Amino acid sequence: MTSPVRALTEALIARRSVTPEDAGCQRQLAGRLAPLGFRCETIASGDTTNLWALLDSGRAGPTLVFAGHTDVVPPGPLDKWSSDPFVPTERDGRLFGRGAADMKTSIAAFVVAVEELVAAGAPWRGRIGLLITSDEEGPATDGTIKVVEALRERGERLDYCIVGEPTSVEALGDMVKNGRRGSLSGRLTVRGVQGHVAYPHLARNPVHQLAPALARLVATEWDAGNEYFPPTTWQVSNIRAGTGATNVIPGEVVVDFNFRFSTASTVESLKSRVAAILDEAGLDWQIDWSLSGMPFLTPRGELSQALAEAIRAETGIETELSTTGGTSDGRFIAAICPQVVEFGPPNASIHKIDEHIETRFIDPLKDIYRRTLEALLR
Repeated sequence: MTSPVRALTEALIARRSVTPEDAGCQRQLAGRLAPLGFRCETIASGDTTNLWALLDSGRAGPTLVFAGHTDVVPPGPLDKWSSDPFVPTERDGRLFGRGAADMKTSIAAFVVAVEELVAAGAPWRGRIGLLITSDEEGPATDGTIKVVEALRERGERLDYCIVGEPTSVEALGDMVKNGRRGSLSGRLTVRGVQGHVAYPHLARNPVHQLAPALARLVATEWDAGNEYFPPTTWQVSNIRAGTGATNVIPGEVVVDFNFRFSTASTVESLKSRVAAILDEAGLDWQIDWSLSGMPFLTPRGELSQALAEAIRAETGIETELSTTGGTSDGRFIAAICPQVVEFGPPNASIHKIDEHIETRFIDPLKDIYRRTLEALLR
């Protein structure tokens, strides 16, 4: 017999919710939550649909929110998939489909965990919320950030948030993210003087001028990290110069780069250090900066402890707290919630052809979420 979590996971996978489309996923979720007493609100922005659902126990206590996204990345070449990415298919103990790991199983587990808590009839306190967006895999400008802005305007404060991102590595529960690095990008333009390669004395090659400064930027230790974060990194992602002709010295060179930075550095300190290196090299330069996310960190506390104990009870695994990986919507939620962690299934197949989740992890994921609810709200 198919479990409730498995059934809901398959129903969500079957909806072609390629970002920013929701394809009716949130309407289906609201249909499950409303009968439990949740007040379900759609917060739309641009092409994005967001669901904010809140259930109040009527007893004073903390607010615990599950957060996630119904949108998925495009499936890629359909002929490379072993089965239709939007037809959930089981093979060899794995459930295949786009979103199986990232992150429709987590969303299904949220909902069923709450259903079980309510059905148990035992008193609980505080409030339970679900914050679901369809703009996490896209630019993330109309999704969770818009819900957070709306909640902040209302004076809402959240106490705990679990984001259902696929954080596990080898086995369910072996890793929980308690923070993420920030992402700061820049487009550096260094100007020279275009000319003929046979007459370099009449030109100024910006590529040659930039080279020593570029080497310094690569070799710079921006910080040493801290207890929770690895050192900040700086990486070049693209370099463009020249007209395409082999006999023309370019007039400018453009370098795209990115910082993945920890709480050991600030945006201002990184910008000023880059500027100092470029100025010391005597370059004619400008940078267009783009900040796509600030770092956030949840030190060890009630939420991480409750989640770790739930993982241990269900799997026997001692989980590891980590801040590795890319950005997530946790960076937005941290603005109104002091304790934000991410936890979900193994991530080895996410965004890949034949994305899947091992079926043996589906119900234990729900049970871990339910145990965490009980630990914090009873």
